[in-house]
Amino acid sequence: MTPPRTVVGWDVGGAHLKACLLQNGHVLDVQQWACPLWQGLQHLDAALAQAAQRWPALHGAWHAITMTGEMVDLFANREAGVRGITQQLTQTLQGPLRFYAGAQGWCRVEAVGTHWAALASANWRATASHVAAWAASHPASSGILLDIGSTTTDIIAFRQGQVLGSSQSDAQRLARGELVYQGVVRTPLCALAQRISMAGTRTNVMNEFFATTADVYRLTLELNAAHDLHPPADGASKNAAATQQRLARMVGLDAADASDADWLACAQQWRAAQVAELAGQLHAVCAAHGLPADVPLVAAGCGAFLASDVRAAAGLSGTLPVFDYGHRVAPVSPQAAAGTAERARVCAPSVAVAVLWDDVLAQEGPVDAACLGGAQVANVIVQRACG
Repeated sequence: MTPPRTVVGWDVGGAHLKACLLQNGHVLDVQQWACPLWQGLQHLDAALAQAAQRWPALHGAWHAITMTGEMVDLFANREAGVRGITQQLTQTLQGPLRFYAGAQGWCRVEAVGTHWAALASANWRATASHVAAWAASHPASSGILLDIGSTTTDIIAFRQGQVLGSSQSDAQRLARGELVYQGVVRTPLCALAQRISMAGTRTNVMNEFFATTADVYRLTLELNAAHDLHPPADGASKNAAATQQRLARMVGLDAADASDADWLACAQQWRAAQVAELAGQLHAVCAAHGLPADVPLVAAGCGAFLASDVRAAAGLSGTLPVFDYGHRVAPVSPQAAAGTAERARVCAPSVAVAVLWDDVLAQEGPVDAACLGGAQVANVIVQRACG
C-alpha cells in the first residue's frame, strides 16, 4: 500500500509558530502556538515540541517552511535571523526540509545562506500565490488578498493567477501600502490614532504602551480567545474589568470613571480608527493596480472579521461576498476536525506553503535537483505550484 504523501507547512513568525498538516493534498489539521521569538530561540524549541506532541507520527513527512521571525531584535540583522531559524529547524525537524524563497522558488538547507534575502518574510507571497491560483478558476479571477493578522496586515493584488506588483521585501511593501504594521492583537493602541472621542469629548490619547488592539476586540466580542495568546500590556488579566482599565489609561482615566457602555463605545472608536487606516491602504493598492470598485476580496488572518467593514470604508462595493480563505480556498479534508477551516484562515501562510510544495511533489516527485542550490532554478516549479 502506498504511504500517504505528507507535508507539514511551517510559518515561523516573530510572535507565533503556525503549522499545517497536509496529506495527499488535503488539510487534516492546523494549529498555532505562541512563540515570542524576540525573547530567545528556546521559545521556538518549545513551540516545535508542542507541534511534535500534537502530531507524533510524522516520520517521512516533508517540511515546507516560510518565515518572518528573522526580523525580531534577537538577531543582529535579517540574514542572521534567517540563518538562526534555519539552524534551529534543521536540528529539530525530522525529514527533508524545503524553504520557500518567494518568486525565486524553493531552497534546500545548504542553499539558505546564499538565498537568505529571498526567504526573509516571504510568507505573504505564498498565501497570495495560493489565492491567485484558486481564483483563476473561480468567479474572482482578479482580486485582493486581505490578511489581517495579530500584528500586521497584508494587502496583495492578484489577477489571472498571478500576484501583481514587483515588491519583494517588507521595505518595498511598506512603501507601497501592501504591508501595514497593524493587527488585531499586538498593535499598541497609540499607533492607531492621536485623538478619539470619549463620552462625547474629543481627547488626546497617551502615547504609552498601555493597551493593545486585543483589548479593543475583547470588548467588542470579535476576538476569538484562541487567537489571543500573548500577555496584555500590563501583564494583568484579560477579563472585561482589566481590559477596561487598560483602555482607561489611554485617556487618563480609571475604569470606574465610566460605564461599561462608555468603554464599549471607546473600544468602537479605536476599531473605527483601525478600519479607516486599513481602508485607506486598501483603496491605494486597488488604485495602483487599476482594480475596479467591485473587486473581490479574499480574507485571511485572525482579524478577518474586519474585512467587510474595511471594504466598505474603502469605497469598494463588491457584488461577490468576501471569500473566506479557510472555508473557500484552503483544501480542508472532510475528515478534519471541527474548527480546522477557521484555523486555516488564521494560519494561511502555513497552509499555502504546504499546498504549494505538495503540488510540486504531486506533479514532479521528490525533485531534489529542482531546488535552488541544485542543478536547476525552481522558478518554473513555483509557477506550476501556483497554477
